[in-house]
Parts: sequence; structure tokens; C-alpha cells
Amino acid sequence: MELQTNNTPPLGGRGASGPKLHACLTPALIPLYKVEDYIVVIIDVFRATTSICYGIENGAEAIIPVSKVEECSAYIEKGFDYLLAAERDGEVVSGFDFGNSPFSYTAEKVSGKTVVLTTTNGTHALHLSRRAKKIVIGSFLNLTALCNWLKLQQDNTLLVCSGWKNNFNLEDTLFAGAVVEQLKEHGFRVDDPAIAANDMYSLAKDDLNGYLKKTSHSARLKALGIEKDIEFCLKVDVTTAIPVLDGERLVKLK
Repeated sequence: MELQTNNTPPLGGRGASGPKLHACLTPALIPLYKVEDYIVVIIDVFRATTSICYGIENGAEAIIPVSKVEECSAYIEKGFDYLLAAERDGEVVSGFDFGNSPFSYTAEKVSGKTVVLTTTNGTHALHLSRRAKKIVIGSFLNLTALCNWLKLQQDNTLLVCSGWKNNFNLEDTLFAGAVVEQLKEHGFRVDDPAIAANDMYSLAKDDLNGYLKKTSHSARLKALGIEKDIEFCLKVDVTTAIPVLDGERLVKLK
């Protein structure tokens, strides 16, 4: 019997000499990458990076990501007039202004303000990536603007999925696949996790909301009664701002 082969060319020209496009599917794997060699895209679709993108688009002066709730509250003790946002396990931490629902980051609430933010997953992934060449924030809200900027950079890019408490999750991997979809024909060399993410996106792209109804995080958020957050987080190209880490602050990329 003759062996059948797949003659489809390698995704994104894997054998080419262009920049790398890699996907890190959980923050637990970040130590396997030399992040100094990459532009890192932090992804936490439900909901931190969506809210960050929306807040920066809506005129927030800066968003300061911190790892711990205590670091967040310390800004008030230091006398700063900042908004404090803290989320753990999907809920607002008691005593803080708000959590990481995108509806808390409207222009009416954040325009001209600085927000200090800590979340269960997204800020954790960001702090593990701090040695990167540059750190930017990705969400479905700014998907095309982000991808167009990455095409212009033509630099090694690492898509860091924040996951859930260091575990793999579907929604962040799906977004990584959406980025690969837009970049794969632009000279990038993709790795196996990026290929897998892109295959997943191909399955889901016609009905993102329907596909992601099966996710564990979606179930957690629905149990909290915030289905509208989920729907908003899956809106594509609502914003054009790209948040970038400048020192300790996320600001709008110029």
C-alpha cells in the first residue's frame, strides 16, 4: 500500500530565515524561552487584557500592573490619587474601586486617570515576561491593529497565553491562533504551539462565542452572572490602541 503524504507547504515557511513567531501556552512555560529575544504579547482574553486595551483606548493615562493585592493597595498608602482595580477568581476584591470587567474601563470612569491593576492571571504572566525586548497587550478588541504593528516590526514575537492559574486555557490559545492567522504569510517562522493555536482558531473563527462556551473560565464567569463580559471580550477590532509597557506603566503605543 502506498503511503499518502501531505504536500501542504509548511505554515508560515517554518524553514525560512525570518523572525520567530512562537506561542507560550501557559505562564508556567515562560522559563523555557529567552524572553530577552522577543517582543512579548500578553494575552488574557477573559478579561484582563481586554479591559486594559479598552481602558487605554478610552483615555486612561496609564494602567500599572502589579502581581499582588497588597501592592495595589500600597499606592493609596503612598498618597497617589489612582483608581485601584483588583480581581481574584473572577470577582472584585473587597475594598477596591473595581475588578477587571471591561465595562469598568469606560471613558467616563478612566479617561485621564491612572489605574493600578492586579488580576489572577494576566498580571502574573506580564511580570514573568518583564525581561522581554518589549511587552504589548493583545485582545480581540485590538487584534488587527496589533497584528499590523507586529508585521511592521518583523521581530521575534512570543504570544504568552495567561491561562488559568498556570494551566492551559482555550480562550487565550484561540487568540494566539488568530494572531498567527494574520502573520503566518508575512515571513515569520512558527513553532508547534503556534501551529496548534492556529488550527484551533480555524475551527472556531466562524463562531467564537459558540466555541468558547465550552471553556472552564467561561463557565466560571457565567456562574458570576457576567455573560455580557464574555460577549464583549470576543468583539473583534473595537479598538486600535496598543498598550505597551513603559517602565512600570502600560501606556498607549505612539
